[in-house]
Formats: sequence, structure tokens, C-alpha cells
Amino acid sequence: MIVIGAGAAGMMCAATAGAGGREVILVDHATKLAEKIRISGGGRCNFTNVNVAPENFISANPKFCRTVLAGYTPQDFIKLVKSYGIAWHEKHRGQLFCDESSEQIIAMLRKECDRARVKWRMPCTVQSIKRIIGGFELGTSAGVLRSRDLVIATGGTAVPQVGATDFALKVATQFGIEVIEPRPALVPLQFDPNVWQPFAHLAGVAIEAEIAVTGGPKQRFVEDMLFTHRGLSGPGILQISSYWRPGQSLAINLLPTKGLAQELIELKTGAKQQASTVMSKYWPKRLAEQWLGESGQRKFAEWSDKAIRALVEQIQNWQVLPSGTAGLRKAEVMAGGVDTGALDQRTLEVKGIEGLYFLGEAVDVTGWLGGYNFQWAWASGVACGRALAARTRD
Repeated sequence: MIVIGAGAAGMMCAATAGAGGREVILVDHATKLAEKIRISGGGRCNFTNVNVAPENFISANPKFCRTVLAGYTPQDFIKLVKSYGIAWHEKHRGQLFCDESSEQIIAMLRKECDRARVKWRMPCTVQSIKRIIGGFELGTSAGVLRSRDLVIATGGTAVPQVGATDFALKVATQFGIEVIEPRPALVPLQFDPNVWQPFAHLAGVAIEAEIAVTGGPKQRFVEDMLFTHRGLSGPGILQISSYWRPGQSLAINLLPTKGLAQELIELKTGAKQQASTVMSKYWPKRLAEQWLGESGQRKFAEWSDKAIRALVEQIQNWQVLPSGTAGLRKAEVMAGGVDTGALDQRTLEVKGIEGLYFLGEAVDVTGWLGGYNFQWAWASGVACGRALAARTRD
């Protein structure tokens, strides 16, 4: 069998199938192994999340990922990581990171492939793929390769600067497989420069906010949000960006505190400070001064209850209209991809094309920020690898 793509899903598939008795050739065009793993998690690789569930994934077919995720859990991958003595820690919301470096995960996966006697062809460019009697024929920079089974695990189009391409989508199209329109996901959102001008100088200010898409899915996130020169970023924005579509507004609660209006009304009694000073107890000073403007220079005690309630309404229901995303170069992953309707939900094999498989980010399954996409890569790689190993026993 041949696996094209030596990333998270590809190496996991190759190692699993090889350990199960298959002869595996792993092909990749890059000169450096697994660059996306290398740069992930700030160089420490957020390799999974202990809270993984199907509800943490977006797809045209939300139920598709259930079987694969159940077949290889975060605990299974943690067991593998522990077996290599890799130290890790949990950040907030179940996110697991290496204590030292993402290089440890790459080395682990390479060792797993070597133990399974996987043959490497890297760097090796695939120039053509043909379906032949009994399998597939690949024209590559290393010569012609033939195999009964072919796995496409070349990922998505996000972060092209480290070698990401649309190879998987082109192969799908070649074989008549439907592709859900790819788009940037887990990506900063940008705004019209003229609209954003009053907020541009807040670049670098971060606060916790509750964020949702107006008129979109009911999904909302309460996480940190970061002001930038061109728009908004931070974990909360990256999360909601996967649900956002052009033309939709965001509803942002900049101070998700219950009873805020009454709290401020009670606080104004006897208050001698300016309103911006009072609000600085809740917000970074720059944001408080910008939001209140000249009215922030008035003593807070002079504000009417009505004015305070109006302020809280503005703060807790800030409606903004992004003009677009920061694009694939800034996106963490690609959403969309190979239509899951074309794939077997247990094995990732293409229905009607025996021996052809698509895995990982190339498939229309996109996880939340925080290790979910890596878990999909591990799980889809294992599911496919097990299925391919079983074919040797058929």
C-alpha cells in the first residue's frame, strides 16, 4: 500500500497498517518532516484534548466522525505518548501540550513508522495517479509506484507557507468525488479599514468575551478575544470563525457578567472617579477610555441609571460585521474538503472505488481549537490503518 502525505494522519495510518502486517510506502513532497506538527501549539504541539466529542467537530454530515473518534480516543494517544516518556501538561479546557517540544511527537511518529518497517520516499513528488487493474499507478519523481491500496493524507490548504497544497482536493476531483468548498477555519477575522479605524489603536488588548454568529448556529464561545490592527483574533474569534460565513455579523458580549447593569448602578453611589476609571476595574484601561470616549471623563456618579443600562446593552450586545478572514496563510486548518458522503464512516475508503482512502484534514471534518483536529488526524489514521491491515487477512 502507498500513503501520500507524511503528516499526522499519514504517519499514523502508515504505522498502524505496517504494524498489522502491510508493506507500506510513505510518500511526501517535503524536505522536512511534518512541518504542521512542528509549528503547532507554539512549538509544543497541542496533540489532543481530553474532552473530545463529536459535537466538537463541524461537517456537512455531523454524525460522520462518531465511529472513527470512538475507535481511537484521546486516552489511546496519551498512552502512546507516555510509552515514549514524553512529558506533557494540561492547559485550560482539556488541551494537552508537550512540556518540551513538538519535535518529540514527530520523532515518536517516525519511530512508530520505522518499527512497522514503513519505507520512506521523501522528498518525492507525485506527478500523476492512474487507476489500473488491481489498484493504482503513481508517476513520481522517484519513478513509477504501483499498489492495490492508495491513501491520500496530504492535509488541507491552510498554512501554504509550510508546504500545504490542494493535492487531496485535486485527486478527489480527478476521481469524481464531490468536494465541499474549502475555506479558512480557526482564523482571525478582519474588518473594513474605515469601520475599524476607531479600534485599530487597541491592537494588543485582550479580554474575555462571549461570541456568537448573529442569525447563525446557536454555538457560542466564552474565551479570550484579541484586538488587532485589522480586526479581531484570539481563541474566541478563531473558534467562532469556523461557523461564520461572509455577510454575517458577530454578536459579542464584551463583559459576560450577569447583573452587570445593577452592579454598576450600585457602584456609582458616591463614586468620585471618572467613568473610564470605574470601567478600568473591568476592562483594560485603553479599552475603557476608547469605548466611553468623552463621556468617560464625567464622574460616574453623574451618570443616570438609564445611561448605565444603555452602556451595558452596548457592551453586552456589540454587533460587528467582519469583511472577511485573514485567509489560509493565517488559518490553523481548512474547513470543507472531501465530502464525507463519499466515504465509508468506519474505514475512510471511497465508496465505489476500492482501495482509495482519504484521511485527516483533507476530509470535511473540522475540529475546534485546542487539540481536536490532531485527534481527528490520529483517529482517522488508525481507522484506515486497521482496515488496511485487515485486508491482508481477507
